Amino acid sequence: MQKDHFFGRIRRESKRIGRDVSLNRYVYLMLLPVLIYYLLFHYYPLYGAQIAFRRFSPGLGILGSPWVGFSNFTSFFKSIYFGRLVRNTLTINLMNLVFGFPAPIILALLLNEVGFSPFKRVVQTLTYMPHFISVIVICGMVLNFFARDGLVNNLLSLFSSAPRINYMLEPQWFRTIYVASDIWQHAGWGTIVYLSALSALDPQLYEAAVIDGAGRWRQMLHVTLPGILPTIIILFILRLGSMMSVGSEKILLLYNSNIYETADVISTFVYRKGIMETDFSYSAAVGLFNSVINFAILLTANRASRLVSGTSLW
Repeated sequence: MQKDHFFGRIRRESKRIGRDVSLNRYVYLMLLPVLIYYLLFHYYPLYGAQIAFRRFSPGLGILGSPWVGFSNFTSFFKSIYFGRLVRNTLTINLMNLVFGFPAPIILALLLNEVGFSPFKRVVQTLTYMPHFISVIVICGMVLNFFARDGLVNNLLSLFSSAPRINYMLEPQWFRTIYVASDIWQHAGWGTIVYLSALSALDPQLYEAAVIDGAGRWRQMLHVTLPGILPTIIILFILRLGSMMSVGSEKILLLYNSNIYETADVISTFVYRKGIMETDFSYSAAVGLFNSVINFAILLTANRASRLVSGTSLW
């Protein structure tokens, strides 16, 4: 009886899905290229993740390479670089979270208070522009500005007698420069989401707040921020989901052997081991470890947010 009920339910669901596909066939046709893209470039490559558990040799192929289990993971955990890589990755991400994540929120709130539209548009354009500059150009600018004879040292020499130094050769300066340049490049672009959320707020809420005697500051605290709080929470959860990831491209263009102590992160280590030393299995194990930790943090953050605020990704 239960078996017949189970298959009957499957048949009903199949018919419902068939009717839905027939009715919305053009919508599903538009979805097809995106679905193919994700299948080919995001799901099919998961097949190759098994080399993290093998001693991979290109000549033998994936299935022909010997199985070594968790040997590559154990080697990474016992490596002298493990502590440094995790510490640097987390430190840079925490600095970006503390200083970088609120930056577009603050900028969006400030722009929302601007009543003179031409000035607002100019500020938006100027803050959006760095996002469209190539990361190679950005890194070239950073290296030139913070060189011994660069703009920063020239400005400091006008107001103080501080000695000229090459900041990009000093380990203690790398994280600050990296995070600051990241904020400058992406803060303006990040305001787009928040400005969209702000535009959806009901103007009657502000009118009611004015009637109750609220000034601009209290309107922001009691109307604006609560109104965009769900958007902030969703983006915060997504940001936590990449806490163990730092883009390798920018760091590879900025760092050198003098600042490995504070600049070397998991993604650059994977690049060196996988591309430069051709140790594909080891680098795959490190990358898989990184992804698993990110996924665990995302799940934890999403569950905590759902319990505390009722807002979550799913």
